[in-house]
Amino acid sequence: MTTVYVPGDASAVSLGADAVAVELTRECRQRGWPIRIVRNGSRGLFWLEPLVEVSVAGKRVAYGPVRAVDVAGLLDAGMLDGADHALRQGNIESHAWLGQQQRLTTARLGVVDPADIDDYIKHAGYTGLVAALGMPAGEIVRTVTESGLRGRGGAAFPTGIKWQTAHDQVAAQKYIACNADEGDSGTFSDRMLMEGDPFSLIEGMTIAGLAVGATQGYIYLRVEYPHAARALARALHVARERGYLGNDIRDSGRNFDISVRMGAGAYICGEETSMLESLEGRRGEVRVRPPLPAIKGLFGQPTVVNNVVTLATVPVILARGAAHFRDFGMGKSRGTIPFQLAGNVKHGGLIECAFGLTVKELVHGYGGGTATGRPVRAVQIGGPLGAYLPESAFDTPLDYEALAEKGGLLGHGGVVVFDDTVDMARMARYALEFCAIESCGKCTPCRVGSTRGVELVDRILASANGSRDRDVALLDELCDTMANGSLCGLGGLTPFPVRSALRHFREDFY
Repeated sequence: MTTVYVPGDASAVSLGADAVAVELTRECRQRGWPIRIVRNGSRGLFWLEPLVEVSVAGKRVAYGPVRAVDVAGLLDAGMLDGADHALRQGNIESHAWLGQQQRLTTARLGVVDPADIDDYIKHAGYTGLVAALGMPAGEIVRTVTESGLRGRGGAAFPTGIKWQTAHDQVAAQKYIACNADEGDSGTFSDRMLMEGDPFSLIEGMTIAGLAVGATQGYIYLRVEYPHAARALARALHVARERGYLGNDIRDSGRNFDISVRMGAGAYICGEETSMLESLEGRRGEVRVRPPLPAIKGLFGQPTVVNNVVTLATVPVILARGAAHFRDFGMGKSRGTIPFQLAGNVKHGGLIECAFGLTVKELVHGYGGGTATGRPVRAVQIGGPLGAYLPESAFDTPLDYEALAEKGGLLGHGGVVVFDDTVDMARMARYALEFCAIESCGKCTPCRVGSTRGVELVDRILASANGSRDRDVALLDELCDTMANGSLCGLGGLTPFPVRSALRHFREDFY
């Protein structure tokens, strides 16, 4: 029986992967050809989705992008034997776009069956947990600290320090909270991991629980991710059945379990304290800090809050050692990070590389420039609150400190490309409008400042030249108030896109 891989990832499904799977089943049944269809995750080459792979003599041969109407012709041409065809991509792992990457966290995406724990174990899954079960809690924390892993959710806070703080607290109950409320524009790595390799997140959360003494974990999942919710539900059930989750994990006498909680569509709940409020059943509003969540978090107990990519990276660190992970990267940015390339770009998708890749290498080398063929004018890095970089800054390395020097931030690793038709004044207005819509309303600089900012940009664009300089200066002053007076990153970071648009694309405001 031939095994055929058809991605069940939401990105592939949105491009017709379900219809391809149905047509493959129908055609092969009609021809009397036995096949087994595996709904794997996407490998991240979005312009080739749906990317169908056929197992031939122990190797995979890829075809893409495949539409349902292509199936009969592909079968006629001998696709199940790996035959030549206009859509044949060969061994996708040797594809230049994928072969140049350094995949650690996302190494199993597109490779394993996300519902099959044995497939996960076959590809080095649970190696990290087995190692952690043989270590004292403090040693697990030290390993993560020595790896140099920093939070991949946006704040880039050292993971080991956060874990050490929670580890040192004396409490009857501690929690691990996974922030899976991936709401930034142009980001999808969390979703891809949960849909294509959910056991990696479960394993990482379990290791975190062992490290700090937590027995319960929660995944706070954005409601817009129903495919991820189903994948997680299946994987959690299997992990419990096989003894990798729940009571007496692998006969170790140690307990840890995970529940999924669905968000309600509020962007502000991507901020960790708002997420905790929502988990407790209250309105998602920012908490005043201190105390930190690692000291007093969920239900008033010590809580480690990390995002999906951070936690899914932990297993490879425990499996291969801190030094192996730390050898990737540059400066204080160690390891690899999944960059998510989107917007007006020819070859968008997931690129996991070590820190230090330049913006130009990502946008032009991997992305192939714009989808329209027009010149790239700007890229926004770090979601809707990230700064806009002009082409003159494209030699900037993608690491936390280098981007900070340019007035930007790496955030969750989302990179959105714009061609030369973009109106940057309108993009600055959009950032302020986004903040006004998504603000929880708790602090005045964010709630009122963003609304006044929209009005200011409208006035600048509508006014005569004589008053624009005064209003632009007022807008900059407003940005200063929001940056320094807001309670959380929503209001505090909104000035990044506004000020970068003013700095690099000032002509659009006049």
